Amino acid sequence: MSNVSYYTPEGFENLKRELEHMKAIERPSISKQIAEARDKGDLSENAEYDAAKEAQGLLELKISKLEELLSNARIIDESKLDTSKVLVLSKVKIANISNGAVMNYTLVSEKEADLKSGKISVNSPIGKGLLGKKVGDTVDVVIPSGTIQFEILEISR
Repeated sequence: MSNVSYYTPEGFENLKRELEHMKAIERPSISKQIAEARDKGDLSENAEYDAAKEAQGLLELKISKLEELLSNARIIDESKLDTSKVLVLSKVKIANISNGAVMNYTLVSEKEADLKSGKISVNSPIGKGLLGKKVGDTVDVVIPSGTIQFEILEISR
């Protein structure tokens, strides 16, 4: 079963650049480290060789996971988003009912999440709670310290 992830065009391009960097820069660098360590003699007692081989294995795993992620990625056309309910890439203005704090978030894929810039993952507790809701809805979000109630004030692109 595939895990489809939704990305903005720039988020998708960032993933492609990251993969290209791993293949074009990091992979040859590790290969060079392995060759240099191999030239130092006895491989059974060569910690540099073992470390380089382990780094190579980890890099190949990262490359494989990123290739799978890209193969299941879908780019969303933000101009066609429905603003009547909260979806991936919706910009949402919410109010914490208990303290009145107003927050603005954009719901994005896990790879694009960045709380400093107001982007939260659709898989986060708040993101999951908001998905599919409409303006005026009250949402109960379960967090480790209890439950928080939010009211959805506005949804936009």
